[in-house]
Amino acid sequence: MVCTLAFITLLGLGLILPKWLVFLSTIALANGLVSLGIMLMMRSGVVPFGQGMVFAVGGYTAALLFNRAGITDALALCLLGAVAALLIALPFAPLLARYRGIFFAMLTLALSMVLYGILMKTSALGGSDGFNVTRPTLLGFRPEGANATLLMWGVTAGITCLLAGLARIYCDSTRGLLSLAVRENELRVEYLGMSVVNIVAWNYLLAAIFGGVGGALSVLALGHIDPNFSYWTTSGEFVFVAILAGYQSVTAVLVSSLLLELVRSFSSAYFPNTWQLALGIFLLLVIRFIPDGLGSQMYRLLPKRPRNAPAKGEP
Repeated sequence: MVCTLAFITLLGLGLILPKWLVFLSTIALANGLVSLGIMLMMRSGVVPFGQGMVFAVGGYTAALLFNRAGITDALALCLLGAVAALLIALPFAPLLARYRGIFFAMLTLALSMVLYGILMKTSALGGSDGFNVTRPTLLGFRPEGANATLLMWGVTAGITCLLAGLARIYCDSTRGLLSLAVRENELRVEYLGMSVVNIVAWNYLLAAIFGGVGGALSVLALGHIDPNFSYWTTSGEFVFVAILAGYQSVTAVLVSSLLLELVRSFSSAYFPNTWQLALGIFLLLVIRFIPDGLGSQMYRLLPKRPRNAPAKGEP
């Protein structure tokens, strides 16, 4: 119900907001899905610095199928992008799940940079320049002009609301709550009879699916893809958003992604040579004054039932 209301609200905003802001918000939601996957992993105590790999795999899968297989439907391309990202991540999940801290971060970063090198040297994939993608369709409908932007906004908003809702359900599930237990004390989780490696690997695969969908949506919105999708700075931006949001709130991740795009857009417009500095200062201020992320503040605003108060309907 909440996801449906959020989707309707976002569709309404797309009709009244300026087109440049609708486009910016589309990119923010697509990138936010990748950061949402990182947030799921942060709940189990690890932070991947190589989500650019699955982001690029999802994007290149959608772009190649669009140009060479004639598949132009946005929903189908997002689904196939997610499947491709999952298949790429599947062999690495059992290995990566055994590492923690800087070792986990650097291994994921290494995988992303290996893919970047392959994409740069493969002329069949466009080399360093990449290649373009034209406007996608939705269930056979191909919009023109400004309607194409609205179509991508509607598709991105719908998929984001669906995946955000599923992420919230997962976070509240037994496995999702065990992820928090892994973050606090792995040894106690093992004593309970649960496999910590299995939980971390499962979260890594979920993050790969989210990254693949985000990559496909970004390519369809931008109309272009290149190896920078897998570059370390791209992965760093996703981590930036996840740190800014924290691990308590799904909504905070999407809001943080939009904040990043707005700060980057206005900083590059008014401070073209120092916009990275503005982003760095912005992150430092958040770490200083909101160390647990924006999600911690949003979580505190939610109404809470007193500990000893009976639930509704109880005597």
